[in-house]
Amino acid sequence: MTATAVAPAPAASSAVDRVRRARRRPARRVRLVLTALAAAACAAVLVRVLLGEYVVALADLVPILRGEPLPNAPGASFIVMEAKLPRALLGALAGLAFGAAGAMFQTTLRNPLASPDIIGTSLGASAAAVVALTTLDAQGLWLPAAAVAGALAVSLLMHAVGRGTGLAGQRMVLVGIGIAAMLSSVIQLVMTRTSIQDAQAALVWLTGSLARATWPVIGLLAVALVVLAPVLALCARWMRLAELGDDLSTTLGVPAGRARRGLVVAVAMAAVATSATGPIAFVAFLSGPIARQLCGGRPSLWAAALVGAVVVVLSDFAGDYLIPDVNLPVGVVTGALGAPLMLAVLVTAGRAGKA
Repeated sequence: MTATAVAPAPAASSAVDRVRRARRRPARRVRLVLTALAAAACAAVLVRVLLGEYVVALADLVPILRGEPLPNAPGASFIVMEAKLPRALLGALAGLAFGAAGAMFQTTLRNPLASPDIIGTSLGASAAAVVALTTLDAQGLWLPAAAVAGALAVSLLMHAVGRGTGLAGQRMVLVGIGIAAMLSSVIQLVMTRTSIQDAQAALVWLTGSLARATWPVIGLLAVALVVLAPVLALCARWMRLAELGDDLSTTLGVPAGRARRGLVVAVAMAAVATSATGPIAFVAFLSGPIARQLCGGRPSLWAAALVGAVVVVLSDFAGDYLIPDVNLPVGVVTGALGAPLMLAVLVTAGRAGKA
């Protein structure tokens, strides 16, 4: 007796095909969004480098990058290589770090407020860096080392308070907001006890600025991102399962503790970026929700990173040239634009919770 293969019914086959096509559509949309955001980030960098008070022709950019002299524009090489290009690259790298870190926090902890610049992680890095800058005169590698130590200390405290409960994510957010208020007081105390010169330098750094855009700082931040980005990519699969909740993610083979390991990498990324630029307000908070809307409701770590890069670079450009004869730090621009957007995100999240 021989077995004969039974062909699936046409109706069942068409239903399976429809399901497969439906699954492919969101992934295709995410790829298109990533491509568009990558192009937007490159365009933002070109705008920051080529336009402004001193306009550089696009045809002259490649010779400048090669180090070739330009007889018709002798000062263009210095302006591009020492002022415009460093600020654009530092802004793009910092935006990538803030955006990815914010998306990791918000998705893993399942809370729109769970962002490094809201729950105290960036402020922990800022407080440690300010103390090291004003009291220890830290320079070079000591400044990012102090920032990473401060951010890790805040994160460990939040994890210690929130672990072992069903509402760990919510408790971590509440504890982080309280720690952020305490660290603000610490920073104010340090600022009142230091000299006027150090206080002015720290104040500019605390608002979030790209004024420290030098090639050594850019190189340090780039190396940190090259090391941390692959690790964060490995943790991204746990991030998607963590969004389902602790119980369901554990059932699917990813315990809540493992899902939150990516937060350690996100803390390091936010801390290194903060040590380079200061705490640029609302970039980490808004990059994730904006990327989720662009991707049709799906969380995307890399889309959030690219959104952060575009926001930081264009905000720095607007801060320099939006108001004539006034140069605003990038943190002031993102803070002014981010406050109403933050209210919109909270209102949307509240309506979704009621529904």
